[in-house]
Amino acid sequence: MASHDPGAPGPLRLLVCGPAAGTDLGLPFSAADGRPLAVVDLRGHEDFGALALTAARCDAAVAVTDADHGLDDSLRRTLEVVRLAGLRQLQLLVDGEPSAGLSEKFAEMSGALDFDASSSTASARDASAGLGTWLSGLSSIDPAADGPLRFVVSQTPSPEMMSGLVLLGAARTGDRIASVETGRASAIAAVEADGRDRARAVAGETVTLRLEGSVGAVAGDVLAAAGDRPETCDQFAADLLWLGPEPLLPGRAYRIEIGTRQVAGSVTRIKHRIAGPGAPPVAAGTLRAGDRGRVNLSLAQPVAFEPFRRNRALGTLAVVDAQSGRATGVGTIDFALRRAANIHRQAVDVSKAARAAAKAQRPALLWFTGLSGAGKSTIANLVEKRLFALGHHTYLLDGDNVRHGLNRDLGFTAADRVENIRRVAETAKLMVDAGLITLASFISPFRAERQLARDLLAEGEFVEVFVDAPLGVVEARDPKGLYAQARAGRIPNFTGIDSPYEAPAAPELHLETHRRSADELADEVVVYLDRAGFLDAGDR
Repeated sequence: MASHDPGAPGPLRLLVCGPAAGTDLGLPFSAADGRPLAVVDLRGHEDFGALALTAARCDAAVAVTDADHGLDDSLRRTLEVVRLAGLRQLQLLVDGEPSAGLSEKFAEMSGALDFDASSSTASARDASAGLGTWLSGLSSIDPAADGPLRFVVSQTPSPEMMSGLVLLGAARTGDRIASVETGRASAIAAVEADGRDRARAVAGETVTLRLEGSVGAVAGDVLAAAGDRPETCDQFAADLLWLGPEPLLPGRAYRIEIGTRQVAGSVTRIKHRIAGPGAPPVAAGTLRAGDRGRVNLSLAQPVAFEPFRRNRALGTLAVVDAQSGRATGVGTIDFALRRAANIHRQAVDVSKAARAAAKAQRPALLWFTGLSGAGKSTIANLVEKRLFALGHHTYLLDGDNVRHGLNRDLGFTAADRVENIRRVAETAKLMVDAGLITLASFISPFRAERQLARDLLAEGEFVEVFVDAPLGVVEARDPKGLYAQARAGRIPNFTGIDSPYEAPAAPELHLETHRRSADELADEVVVYLDRAGFLDAGDR
């Protein structure tokens, strides 16, 4: 990037995207008005979450395609994500000779997505000239230097030094700022860039702030103008574009990324599906790939955010699959949900550690998972009997038993299975907080829901026990006659027959019930708990 007058507007932040990667675009270092270009090249990038979060920090986009891709579904989905993230200025470059009618087709596509009408096409060989002319028309884009400061910390060289990116507004020497996460405030003693002090830094610039005192911030935190800070919240209403190959299920555990934070969370409700511009909303229980809808989200912990209409960077989110790490949805935050603003956590004097110490044990959740008939309930029951005989305080939650009360309203669809495990996990969390060694015996076929249960607890408190037996073995056992009924079509959505079971990838214990007796395996679980220190009243 060229040197920049510290009193001038910030850099023009340009996103380069699209399926065609590798072409040298010959981008100039600055726009016609002298503003430097800050270019982020994500061509060929298949992570739509990263694309959305990056686009939300940019001012304009260049999409690159070639003769092989043309205006294919991949490009359209890319542009849909870019537009959702708030970009309107778009230039299309084609690597090679544009096909006949491509310009008209692109005009139709960009118009349907509500991009700015100045979008056009050009050959990548003539990119320098075409882009120069286009960039000269973007001088009116405002980097929002007059807005309240929003600064994302990327590094903390010392407690008083914060390196990172100015998302919004300007950072000036003498300004008072505060960490959104810690609430602590200080004044900016100096603004540094490229080893030199500056009077200020504006949106799009990466600088180091030297503070008069520590605000306790760490990488990923947000610094803001002390008198105008973003909120923190753990529940939102959002506009969500679903991209995953599997349908969105309310209650399923995902990772939600907002700004630079990624935390556990889920979509708690799909309010409706958005059918299209001007069309009335459509009631929906799920979203499939390409669907867009209004949803409510719940996170495991509060994060700094702002409504998208005020701050694109802190108002754009990605929904990430907890297992693959790939984004399955992108969206924008409408507002925080404050359904219970008068409800606060009540502090209590007796802690989980105190309850556990009184019981001479460490609390834990043993999660027995496996196919129906594998032996989960049998082994869990034997383990509890052994622990009880040793004087330990336990409780067993069994899949069949909870459906007679707590979960009697749930069936066996994928959505109901997700909600079944969510309720059980929250109940088990309370029992662990009471200091109990809790045993949960559930088929729990989906890895994401088992991960949700793990994420609810402190590190080391969740013990996944895979009770394993081949499908042929459990069908032969079939103590309740369920497999026979499922094969006959009388029980739909039966795990292992017409509904999948996702085996644990790395369970703490793997018990093969077709190779060893239930008594032997129960002993193995108790030995594990003893060696791991759960049965010891000593140091915790």
